[in-house]
Amino acid sequence: MKTATAIVLTIIVSLSTSAQTSTSKVWVADNANGTYKNPILHADYSDPDVIRVGDDFYLVSSSFDAVPGLPILHSRDLVNWTIIAHALRRQPPYDVFARVQHGNGAWAPAIRYRDNEFYIYYPDPDRGIYLTKAKSIRGPWSEPALVEAGAGLIDPCPLWDDDGSAYLVHAYAGTRATIKSILVVKRMNAEGTKVISDPVLVFDGHDDHPTVEGPKFHKRNGYYYIFAPAGGVTAGWQLALRSKSVFGPYEHKVVLHQGTTTINGPHQGAWVTTQRGEDWFVHFQDKGAYGRIVHLQPMAWKNNWPVMGTDDNGDGNGEPVLTFKKPNVGRTYPIATPQESDEFNSPHLGLQWQWQANPDQRWAMTSGRLGYLRMNAVRMPDSAKNLWDVPALLLQKFPAEKFTATAKVSFKPRFEKDKFGLIVMGMSYAYVAITKKADALYLTHSTCIDANKGRAEVEQTNVKLTESTLYFRISVAEGAACTFSYSVDGSTFTTLPGTFTAVAGQWIGAKVGMFCSSSTLTNDSGYANVDWFRIE
Repeated sequence: MKTATAIVLTIIVSLSTSAQTSTSKVWVADNANGTYKNPILHADYSDPDVIRVGDDFYLVSSSFDAVPGLPILHSRDLVNWTIIAHALRRQPPYDVFARVQHGNGAWAPAIRYRDNEFYIYYPDPDRGIYLTKAKSIRGPWSEPALVEAGAGLIDPCPLWDDDGSAYLVHAYAGTRATIKSILVVKRMNAEGTKVISDPVLVFDGHDDHPTVEGPKFHKRNGYYYIFAPAGGVTAGWQLALRSKSVFGPYEHKVVLHQGTTTINGPHQGAWVTTQRGEDWFVHFQDKGAYGRIVHLQPMAWKNNWPVMGTDDNGDGNGEPVLTFKKPNVGRTYPIATPQESDEFNSPHLGLQWQWQANPDQRWAMTSGRLGYLRMNAVRMPDSAKNLWDVPALLLQKFPAEKFTATAKVSFKPRFEKDKFGLIVMGMSYAYVAITKKADALYLTHSTCIDANKGRAEVEQTNVKLTESTLYFRISVAEGAACTFSYSVDGSTFTTLPGTFTAVAGQWIGAKVGMFCSSSTLTNDSGYANVDWFRIE
């Protein structure tokens, strides 16, 4: 791999060199004593929906512009989760999402299992409601097809009634539809592939429950239920609506709120029942730069109303728990967590990675037994004012409140301004990089405040390199405070000036990852061979 003329750099963003394990070193929800702690996922799996099929639970979440999209996670006990697939390998329309589309794309999905087939309904707020299906949860998933076209149709969820009739409930995004804070129900054909009626307004939240959205449709004991969040992502609450008729009128009740807890805005998610008949509610909490992290609440029924979390005063308006007894699923399963680290020894990129747009195969290639990820120096778009507008960023979610990211890379640039960087990405971002300049390679440390507004990067550190091996470190502390440092020996680190506070992206949390860029159009680019990337 190395040659006498290659410029080789080893970039490391933490101290440890231990191999990847199946269990996170930074966040585990299973307390290993029959209890769990919230959040069950300290990562940005926003707008979660969950189903059970036999002994298996499956969770799907929003992905917006990130590709592959609509991540699917698997659990056997609702506490221990791993990523197993994505429903969107690429996002349509394919030419549109070949460009960065922050905040657009796949919004809150719903997953259902019917007639031995998985269904995922998801909205593109600019185009309408899509359906993709698969016989196996791991795919292949069908080409997304529009169930109903229209701007501002969001957060769909289907319901098949006892007689086989199919219905769809959804909300509206005011930014596209010019209306919001209402829920409507529509008829679909029996297959659930097309809307066949006009909307029926079943709930208006303007007066008491503004920004009602994210509905989930259920039926129990002769009642139709719509579970829906209201009040906004940071400080909202969870509603339950019920009616004896699918088109209402619906009664409504607040069934989960922050109350006296520290869990702000507990709402929007999924009701799921275990094999032993226990009911649980999976929802998110908005945590700023960390995104919308996922909690699990016990759930019971009282007078045909759901009661979520704990309800000490008996009014049916529950509060979230921080720790609780694990769900009864008949046995104990091993601790597992979503993938974070990647040794790049597989022919496939780890499922934790996503690009900022539909990827081009030339951006990066796994090498299988050669044991590295080849990242080519991709020419930045002429229209890009900074990395906010660059598709070829390989990123993953923040996995915990405090963590350290690690990468080892061999860098072989060809042209001036070729660069490999480790980045904390959001509407503002910062990175540490190796940059080829006219006379030599340089260690550079740059920030871009308000990148989403087109602001320019500021280079804060510019150190000429005499070594071919360096150690870099990115450490994320409580409050999303990020520090960057480097070392020539792997033990004594020099901290780079300043602390960067990570911020969220557009509807998503901050991310951490890598990029390899160029400003030159060529027939043979420079590249970086990334040996491994580790979270500790």
